[in-house]
Amino acid sequence: MLFAESSNGNGISKGRVLTSVHLVNPSDNSFGTAVITPRWLFVLAAATPASAGTPILVDESLEQIVPESIQSGDIVGISVHTGNALRGYQVGRMARARGAWVVYGGIHATLFPEEALERGEAHAVVKGDGDIAWGRAVADCIAGAPEKIYEGGRIEGTQFLAARWDLMRPDKYMWASVQTIRGCPKHCSFCSVWRTDGQKPRQRSFQKVIDEIVSLRRLGFRFIALADDNFYPVTLTDLRLAREQKNFAKVEELTTIRNERFQLMEELAKLPKDMVFFTQITMEAGEDGDYLDAMRRANIKGALVGVEAVTPEGLKAVFKDWNYSGEALAKQLQTFKKHGVHVLGSFIFGLPTDKPATFDATVEMALKAGVTFAQFVMMTPFPGTVDFGRWEKEQSAHPTMVGDVPITRYWLIPTEVRPKMFTPHPSMSSDEIRERTQRVWDRFYNWKSIWERSSCTPNLRARLGFIFLSKLYRQMYAGTGISTDSARRKKSKNWARWTARQCKKLFQAKPMPELQSPGWQTAAAAGPHGRIDFPLAVTPFVVLPEEE
Repeated sequence: MLFAESSNGNGISKGRVLTSVHLVNPSDNSFGTAVITPRWLFVLAAATPASAGTPILVDESLEQIVPESIQSGDIVGISVHTGNALRGYQVGRMARARGAWVVYGGIHATLFPEEALERGEAHAVVKGDGDIAWGRAVADCIAGAPEKIYEGGRIEGTQFLAARWDLMRPDKYMWASVQTIRGCPKHCSFCSVWRTDGQKPRQRSFQKVIDEIVSLRRLGFRFIALADDNFYPVTLTDLRLAREQKNFAKVEELTTIRNERFQLMEELAKLPKDMVFFTQITMEAGEDGDYLDAMRRANIKGALVGVEAVTPEGLKAVFKDWNYSGEALAKQLQTFKKHGVHVLGSFIFGLPTDKPATFDATVEMALKAGVTFAQFVMMTPFPGTVDFGRWEKEQSAHPTMVGDVPITRYWLIPTEVRPKMFTPHPSMSSDEIRERTQRVWDRFYNWKSIWERSSCTPNLRARLGFIFLSKLYRQMYAGTGISTDSARRKKSKNWARWTARQCKKLFQAKPMPELQSPGWQTAAAAGPHGRIDFPLAVTPFVVLPEEE
């Protein structure tokens, strides 16, 4: 918040409010409590120049923004992905009508900056990483001369900002989130990460990661999502191929990345033992027992693993034919569990190769493989992906229209009339795929199945938490997502809102304000290219006596 000096008539100056900075996470679904913190919101709070004051954060997954909180001259930053772009544009138009500067960012605005300028009535758009570019945009808005486009690019891991967790309401979130790496070396056809964040892994220094995690545990968070594009950026196959090609520079680069991953996990293992981490990795990690064991020691209890399809034909359709299928898939998934890492399996329905029998085969595989959690999503061509580009090209000559909006801009279609699927399937209708997908969700998350899977927990409190979280996840995801109808969506929102409040109580932990980070010391080691500096922990995590 900015202040200007003005006279009160007695020669004494007083502060007059000029500008407030608002950061908005738009959402159509508000539950009062959220599972995971929207990390970008708190990172951009850290990126806001100190001269602009403390930003006002609005997470609409908790409660909707109050229009009257926006004043003329304020700056409103809105981050949008494809799923919330329509709501984000509504917020932006409202803010601009109230005289505020409107700036968009996020993956969708990066891909469609002109759309944000037109539909969202933006003054400016930040493309790419916002850690640095957001500050420039704020300064220019204060000066009254923002640029239309700010190129944030892909910053190095050393430039990643720690989030402003001091601005968070801890009572509203079950899990906090910390990022350790950006980018993914894979090239799945349905994913845009490798195109927007790049295929080169950009790692944050592990000591900065640890310091941020300590700050969260001090606030009372012991459940933390490591919100990475791919926590397993270097596979054993990558190393083997580089060695076979005698690409020694590549071998050194990959080995350095891998070693830094192990350093991070070694430090995570030293944190308070009640902490629990969750992340996202590829199926290939199942071949790397040493890595999975390090994850277990680091208290990384679970990971989202992109299974996508259970047949070789389905995997080939999404450019993921290096994944496992059939019995080999079940065995590979069980390997994670044997090493102490629980799997949230992600499956896609609606692939051209899918048949009615695919749905039952998929849920049978998930149950047989011992997957702890699962999500079943309908095939959606997201902007920036290979699938979207191919579909958009097919539609270019004679586009399918919904009202005055082409189907290739489906996110601009109001949800009440938006189709459930966008690409026609060769053998099944959209309604059939939607109904079969819902039945898979219902079967995997019925009470009997949840109870059986909850046996993995150490005590009754944890088991209750598992059961509540399973039901909450099912309602928030399947009950309000693309594969449901309006009546079920409304009922699910109400049920999820109540369940979320109960879950939050089970995930609460006593704050540890006395917890201290290690003392980091820089040591030097001589490498093949000269001096390399790296940090070492010279003091362990300590819990100091609370002050009287």
